[in-house]
Amino acid sequence: MRSFILKLIMLLQFFNSFGLLQGQTNSSVHQFKARNIQGEMIDFALFSGKKILIVNTASKCGFTPQFKQLQDLYDLYKDKNFVLIGFPSNDFGEQDPGTNAQIEEFCQKNYAVTFLMMEKIHVKGDSIHPIYKWLTQKSENGKMSSSVKWNFQKYMLDEKGYLVNYVMSWKKPNCRKITRWLSKS
Repeated sequence: MRSFILKLIMLLQFFNSFGLLQGQTNSSVHQFKARNIQGEMIDFALFSGKKILIVNTASKCGFTPQFKQLQDLYDLYKDKNFVLIGFPSNDFGEQDPGTNAQIEEFCQKNYAVTFLMMEKIHVKGDSIHPIYKWLTQKSENGKMSSSVKWNFQKYMLDEKGYLVNYVMSWKKPNCRKITRWLSKS
Protein backbone atom coordinates (compact mmCIF):
# COMPACT_ATOMS: atom_id res chain seq x y z
CA MET A 1 0.00 0.00 0.00
CA ARG A 2 2.80 2.41 0.90
CA SER A 3 4.47 1.72 -2.45
CA PHE A 4 1.21 2.54 -4.25
CA ILE A 5 0.86 5.85 -2.39
CA LEU A 6 4.46 6.82 -3.16
CA LYS A 7 3.94 6.03 -6.85
CA LEU A 8 0.72 8.06 -6.87
CA ILE A 9 2.47 11.03 -5.27
CA MET A 10 5.29 10.82 -7.82
CA LEU A 11 2.78 10.64 -10.68
CA LEU A 12 0.87 13.68 -9.39
CA GLN A 13 4.12 15.63 -9.02
CA PHE A 14 5.09 14.67 -12.56
CA PHE A 15 1.79 15.92 -14.03
CA ASN A 16 1.88 19.06 -11.90
CA SER A 17 5.40 19.89 -13.10
CA PHE A 18 3.99 20.21 -16.63
CA GLY A 19 1.02 22.29 -15.48
CA LEU A 20 -1.39 19.46 -16.24
CA LEU A 21 -3.19 19.81 -12.92
CA GLN A 22 -4.63 23.26 -13.60
CA GLY A 23 -6.06 25.10 -10.64
CA GLN A 24 -4.23 22.95 -8.12
CA THR A 25 -1.68 25.55 -7.11
CA ASN A 26 -1.03 26.41 -3.49
CA SER A 27 0.62 29.72 -4.33
CA SER A 28 -0.59 32.95 -2.86
CA VAL A 29 0.00 36.64 -3.48
CA HIS A 30 2.29 36.52 -0.43
CA GLN A 31 5.05 35.07 -2.65
CA PHE A 32 5.45 38.38 -4.52
CA LYS A 33 7.43 41.55 -4.04
CA ALA A 34 6.77 44.79 -5.88
CA ARG A 35 7.87 48.41 -5.67
CA ASN A 36 5.65 51.04 -4.14
CA ILE A 37 5.15 54.39 -5.85
CA GLN A 38 8.25 55.77 -4.07
CA GLY A 39 10.36 52.89 -5.43
CA GLU A 40 10.70 50.90 -2.20
CA MET A 41 10.40 47.11 -2.44
CA ILE A 42 7.31 45.76 -0.64
CA ASP A 43 7.16 42.10 0.36
CA PHE A 44 3.55 40.93 0.08
CA ALA A 45 4.24 38.35 2.80
CA LEU A 46 3.82 41.33 5.16
CA PHE A 47 0.08 41.18 4.41
CA SER A 48 -0.38 37.66 5.75
CA GLY A 49 -3.48 37.56 7.95
CA LYS A 50 -5.11 40.51 6.15
CA LYS A 51 -7.73 40.73 3.44
CA ILE A 52 -6.36 42.49 0.38
CA LEU A 53 -8.11 44.47 -2.33
CA ILE A 54 -5.92 45.06 -5.40
CA VAL A 55 -7.07 47.67 -7.91
CA ASN A 56 -5.53 48.88 -11.17
CA THR A 57 -5.90 52.67 -11.17
CA ALA A 58 -5.64 55.56 -13.61
CA SER A 59 -5.61 59.32 -13.07
CA LYS A 60 -7.51 60.40 -16.19
CA CYS A 61 -10.35 57.89 -16.42
CA GLY A 62 -14.09 58.19 -16.04
CA PHE A 63 -13.71 55.89 -13.03
CA THR A 64 -10.99 58.03 -11.41
CA PRO A 65 -13.47 59.40 -8.80
CA GLN A 66 -13.40 55.86 -7.36
CA PHE A 67 -10.19 56.96 -5.63
CA LYS A 68 -12.41 58.75 -3.09
CA GLN A 69 -14.57 55.67 -2.60
CA LEU A 70 -11.48 53.47 -2.30
CA GLN A 71 -10.07 55.82 0.34
CA ASP A 72 -13.39 55.79 2.22
CA LEU A 73 -13.44 51.97 2.10
CA TYR A 74 -9.85 51.84 3.33
CA ASP A 75 -10.60 54.27 6.18
CA LEU A 76 -13.57 52.14 7.24
CA TYR A 77 -11.76 48.78 7.24
CA LYS A 78 -8.03 49.52 7.69
CA ASP A 79 -8.17 48.67 11.40
CA LYS A 80 -9.93 45.37 10.62
CA ASN A 81 -7.02 43.51 8.99
CA PHE A 82 -7.55 45.04 5.56
CA VAL A 83 -5.03 46.31 3.01
CA LEU A 84 -5.91 48.21 -0.14
CA ILE A 85 -3.30 48.31 -2.90
CA GLY A 86 -3.48 50.47 -6.02
CA PHE A 87 -1.43 49.65 -9.11
CA PRO A 88 -1.41 52.56 -11.58
CA SER A 89 -1.48 51.44 -15.21
CA ASN A 90 -1.49 53.21 -18.55
CA ASP A 91 -2.81 50.14 -20.40
CA PHE A 92 -6.32 51.44 -21.14
CA GLY A 93 -6.74 54.53 -23.28
CA GLU A 94 -3.40 55.88 -22.03
CA GLN A 95 -5.28 57.28 -19.03
CA ASP A 96 -2.32 57.35 -16.66
CA PRO A 97 0.57 58.79 -18.71
CA GLY A 98 2.35 60.48 -15.79
CA THR A 99 5.42 59.40 -13.88
CA ASN A 100 5.14 57.68 -10.51
CA ALA A 101 5.86 61.02 -8.81
CA GLN A 102 3.11 62.75 -10.81
CA ILE A 103 0.63 59.97 -10.04
CA GLU A 104 1.46 60.13 -6.33
CA GLU A 105 1.03 63.91 -6.29
CA PHE A 106 -2.31 63.61 -8.13
CA CYS A 107 -3.61 61.01 -5.65
CA GLN A 108 -2.56 63.11 -2.64
CA LYS A 109 -3.78 66.45 -3.96
CA ASN A 110 -7.14 65.30 -5.32
CA TYR A 111 -8.13 62.35 -3.11
CA ALA A 112 -5.84 62.40 -0.03
CA VAL A 113 -4.95 58.76 -0.71
CA THR A 114 -3.33 57.00 2.24
CA PHE A 115 -3.70 53.40 1.05
CA LEU A 116 -0.70 51.71 -0.54
CA MET A 117 0.04 52.87 -4.07
CA MET A 118 2.54 50.91 -6.12
CA GLU A 119 4.67 51.91 -9.08
CA LYS A 120 3.03 52.03 -12.51
CA ILE A 121 2.85 48.59 -14.16
CA HIS A 122 1.24 46.71 -17.03
CA VAL A 123 -1.84 44.68 -16.10
CA LYS A 124 -2.18 42.96 -19.48
CA GLY A 125 -0.16 42.03 -22.55
CA ASP A 126 3.36 40.73 -23.00
CA SER A 127 4.77 42.94 -20.24
CA ILE A 128 2.13 42.02 -17.64
CA HIS A 129 3.41 42.36 -14.07
CA PRO A 130 3.87 38.98 -12.30
CA ILE A 131 1.22 39.85 -9.70
CA TYR A 132 -1.36 40.50 -12.42
CA LYS A 133 -0.31 37.36 -14.27
CA TRP A 134 -1.00 35.50 -11.03
CA LEU A 135 -4.32 37.33 -10.46
CA THR A 136 -5.63 36.62 -13.96
CA GLN A 137 -4.53 33.04 -14.69
CA LYS A 138 -6.12 30.03 -13.03
CA SER A 139 -2.95 28.04 -13.69
CA GLU A 140 -1.17 30.55 -11.44
CA ASN A 141 -3.75 31.34 -8.72
CA GLY A 142 -5.65 28.02 -8.61
CA LYS A 143 -9.06 29.77 -8.51
CA MET A 144 -10.10 31.39 -11.78
CA SER A 145 -8.99 33.11 -14.92
CA SER A 146 -10.02 36.64 -15.81
CA SER A 147 -8.82 39.48 -17.93
CA VAL A 148 -8.52 43.05 -16.79
CA LYS A 149 -11.08 44.85 -18.93
CA TRP A 150 -10.47 48.46 -17.84
CA ASN A 151 -9.13 50.69 -15.09
CA PHE A 152 -10.37 50.13 -11.52
CA GLN A 153 -11.04 46.39 -11.73
CA LYS A 154 -10.89 45.07 -8.17
CA TYR A 155 -9.40 41.75 -6.98
CA MET A 156 -10.26 40.36 -3.54
CA LEU A 157 -7.79 38.14 -1.68
CA ASP A 158 -8.28 36.38 1.64
CA GLU A 159 -6.06 36.43 4.71
CA LYS A 160 -3.91 33.61 3.31
CA GLY A 161 -3.31 35.56 0.10
CA TYR A 162 -5.57 33.40 -2.06
CA LEU A 163 -7.76 34.89 -4.75
CA VAL A 164 -11.42 35.01 -3.70
CA ASN A 165 -13.11 36.92 -6.51
CA TYR A 166 -13.03 40.11 -8.53
CA VAL A 167 -15.32 43.02 -9.31
CA MET A 168 -15.52 44.83 -12.63
CA SER A 169 -14.61 48.51 -13.00
CA TRP A 170 -18.13 49.91 -13.11
CA LYS A 171 -18.92 48.45 -9.68
CA LYS A 172 -18.10 50.92 -6.94
CA PRO A 173 -15.59 49.97 -4.24
CA ASN A 174 -18.37 50.02 -1.63
CA CYS A 175 -20.59 47.65 -3.65
CA ARG A 176 -22.35 44.90 -1.76
CA LYS A 177 -20.04 42.16 -3.06
CA ILE A 178 -16.97 43.86 -1.57
CA THR A 179 -18.52 45.13 1.67
CA ARG A 180 -20.12 41.75 2.39
CA TRP A 181 -16.74 40.06 1.82
CA LEU A 182 -14.99 42.57 4.09
CA SER A 183 -17.61 42.18 6.82
CA LYS A 184 -17.13 38.40 7.03
CA SER A 185 -14.64 37.36 9.68
